[in-house]
Amino acid sequence: MFYYLSKVFWFFIQPLNLTIFLLLAGLIAGVTGRRRLAVTGSALAFLILALSAWTSLGAMMLNPLEERFPKPPLPAKIDGIVVLGGGFEGAINLARGGYELSSGGDRMVETAILARRFPQAKVVVSGGNGSLFLDGEGDADTAPRLLGALGVSADRLVLEDKSRNTYENAVFSRGLVEPKPGETWLLVTSAFHMPRAKALFDKAGFPTVPWPVDYRTSGKEGVGLFRDNAADSLENTTMAVREWIGLFAYWLSGRIDRPFPAPGG
Repeated sequence: MFYYLSKVFWFFIQPLNLTIFLLLAGLIAGVTGRRRLAVTGSALAFLILALSAWTSLGAMMLNPLEERFPKPPLPAKIDGIVVLGGGFEGAINLARGGYELSSGGDRMVETAILARRFPQAKVVVSGGNGSLFLDGEGDADTAPRLLGALGVSADRLVLEDKSRNTYENAVFSRGLVEPKPGETWLLVTSAFHMPRAKALFDKAGFPTVPWPVDYRTSGKEGVGLFRDNAADSLENTTMAVREWIGLFAYWLSGRIDRPFPAPGG
């Protein structure tokens, strides 16, 4: 139930969709003679879209998430690598059979680099199709094609293709590999997603070393207008809103212990 509620809620609340719904509400209010409501809905829609696309709001919301878990020194020995899904264009790969990378593709590239550097380490790819409305190939189904092309042998891969969200990534991955005391596992995901991911893996009893990648901010953006192109700014705002809502939702539901997890707990 949590999965379905979260997907439906996000469909309505993400900035672009919320803007469309507010404009639609304003249009209906205008047609029915409710002028004040029409103006309010249209003004709110403009404000949300302008802040999301024309300002550095998204980067400023992402930056604290990205800075929360700095990348540590690389351990001398690694027993395994867990990479979370979100790095492939699932719909395109389902249709074309390739391995087209999405904006989060750094996750898979970094995993391939780490796997080549630590040839004895197992590689867990965790990610099914987490979309409620769109059909696509899960990352665990696509990854063997890319990683194989980059020299990572198939016998090293552990494919977890059932998870639909980060909570299931953690629980299902632990169930597959059953990490032993003293083992060192790297957790690879986007830097802005690391606080939630690390907290969920800890809660699931799967100790990991956070290895953030796919940074979206320089940390020097500051408050300003037109610091990036509108499409990227809108994407940053959308990801930031989603991640902050996800953190609080997982905290309120008891799936993580703190609303803003940090290293050491």
